[in-house]
Amino acid sequence: MSFPDAARPFDRRRFLQTSAAAAGAIAFGATARPARAAATGASLDALLRSEKMSIGMIGCGGISRANMWAAKPYLNVAAVCDVDAARAREASQQFSKGKAPVHNDYRAILDDPKIDLVHVATPDHWHAKPTIEAMLAGKDVYCEKPLTLTVDEGKLIRRVQQETGRVVQVGTQQRSTGPLFVQAVALVAAGRLGRIRKIQCAIGGAPSSASIPVAEVPAEFDWDRWLGPAPFADYRFLAAPEPKGNQKKAGRPKTNGHYEFRWWYEYSGGKLTDWGAHHVDIAGWALEANGLSPDIASIDGTAEHPVSFVDGVAQQKDRYNTATNFLFTAKTVDGVEIVIRNDTDNGVLIEGDKGRIFVNRKRLVGAPVEALKDDPLSPEAISSVYRDMPLLTHPAEKGKGRGPSDRTGHWANFLYSVRERALPISDVHSHMRALNICHLAGISARLGREINWDAKTERIVGDDVADSMLSRPYRSGYEIEMG
Repeated sequence: MSFPDAARPFDRRRFLQTSAAAAGAIAFGATARPARAAATGASLDALLRSEKMSIGMIGCGGISRANMWAAKPYLNVAAVCDVDAARAREASQQFSKGKAPVHNDYRAILDDPKIDLVHVATPDHWHAKPTIEAMLAGKDVYCEKPLTLTVDEGKLIRRVQQETGRVVQVGTQQRSTGPLFVQAVALVAAGRLGRIRKIQCAIGGAPSSASIPVAEVPAEFDWDRWLGPAPFADYRFLAAPEPKGNQKKAGRPKTNGHYEFRWWYEYSGGKLTDWGAHHVDIAGWALEANGLSPDIASIDGTAEHPVSFVDGVAQQKDRYNTATNFLFTAKTVDGVEIVIRNDTDNGVLIEGDKGRIFVNRKRLVGAPVEALKDDPLSPEAISSVYRDMPLLTHPAEKGKGRGPSDRTGHWANFLYSVRERALPISDVHSHMRALNICHLAGISARLGREINWDAKTERIVGDDVADSMLSRPYRSGYEIEMG
């Protein structure tokens, strides 16, 4: 399959007409902060509801629809795209009563001048290409985490963002969880923990599988386009066993498509990038708030896989292959340890020389938290870590219905940043500094050895095989071409 016009050159005239001078404000390293907005809380919610922008959905799976239910009050869904035609039709019906055109090729959304924004919620190996091409088409982007499949894709995304000035929010919604993660980072920024010495990120393990047989591709599922940039592979599917005993329903089927893609290195980084993209991101945010660098010098540890590897390549093609259990320690350029593990309670433990705190999606605890009763943080302390932008918070998402959630707050931050032409709270530059740690952990896991990293050149030092794993070749017809 050939896409001769897949990547279009950047149209600077069109860009200047739609968002004049934005590039200078959002360039890498910028500290762009809008003036303190009058709109906060309910007034921000009302503002976003009153001036809806149009969005195109690229990918219509479960995460995409969860995001759209959260952001629906603020947006008009103008078009949907999915290689699974049934999913696309369902999304169009859910979010536009069937009015939004349904596409199999996402470029139709990029070509539509009526669409302001693009939501990329595809499998990980399909994140970079549509995100880059959307920016080049003059559209702002909300892309699900992890932003990239490789380190080198992140370099390209950051460069294109600099050149175009487009606003790109990464879907690490924990950065918009006011009572928990935002307050945790504010405690760090206020010096309540002292200098950070160690951060532990517990992200849980990943599943394994038995052999998954080659199967017939479901009707209306364009498997070749789903694979896209990844190497060609047979579609595999193993039905879930019937529920037994007190089970109310069967588990997920085993497959190398749809949700289960995340357990295959061909399309994802496994749990290391799936949940690591959330918690290691919080670790990086906390370090920056502490005046320290999140850049690492080395990473080493242990990992268990359900298959064997030779030079980083899985030797079996018929089952899940990402790490099931792992324990890695990264050492930052400032001497801080970042631990990534699967064997303790999911969450982030931040340890400083004055105290420590633990935070996850349900609780924030520790002596510095208890001290807030007598010495609360100022509103400015919270605002400063959130870039002086309105923080729209809701009770943490618990999967109940379609009510307000932390996703809603994260989308509000994105839309506010689009209006103000400001860096969103989860911008591509800070995200990639943290995500690179996860990518390097994955390379160390597959090779079974320590990785030494030069943060300035963003290359692996002294290991040519490991360094070659910073990028992956794209299948013919699916390359990213800058034009």
